[in-house]
Amino acid sequence: MPKIVDHDARREEIARALWRVVRRDGIRAASVRTVAAEAGWSAGAVRYYFPDQDGLVNFAMDLVARRVENRISAIEPKGTAIEIALRYLEEVIPLDTERQAEFDVWLSFTAQAQAESGEGGLREHLGPVHDALRGLCASLVGGLAKAGALRGDLDLDLEVERLHALLDGLSLHAVIQPDRTTPARVRQHLTTHLNSLQP
Repeated sequence: MPKIVDHDARREEIARALWRVVRRDGIRAASVRTVAAEAGWSAGAVRYYFPDQDGLVNFAMDLVARRVENRISAIEPKGTAIEIALRYLEEVIPLDTERQAEFDVWLSFTAQAQAESGEGGLREHLGPVHDALRGLCASLVGGLAKAGALRGDLDLDLEVERLHALLDGLSLHAVIQPDRTTPARVRQHLTTHLNSLQP
């Protein structure tokens, strides 16, 4: 019988090799050749799935977003409104090695996208992901308000912006100073923030 090849798994394997190259050597080092060497594949085999570097990098960037979306989709909304919100928020912050790898790569992609001129390329991925994170914040703030877990005098649009900014800041701090901004400290900041909004 012919061997059945899982092409999606192979694409992800290649993308994860790209992540390792980017984390170790920077995004400029992520060519088809270097990624193939990292994956233990021939350059021709990588080009079968990704004919050019742009396609490979775009897929790897999309993979970060898909992995976060999958984790969020798997959450069961059980517990108090605050507990539920905390579970969702923790999934988008680099609190373990997998999420740290995703965030490291995302930062590299973001920096490269900012350096690109014109439309297209990596830039086209930033807006939708940024909007999705803002959408998560809006959903959580709305859920807290509906559950009566927010003070009535709060400007909900402003609270969405504050929560989004808190996530971005904590994520960056967790990567830059992991000894200071530990997972326990991140959870403490998130809990304190959400508790401060309660009636």
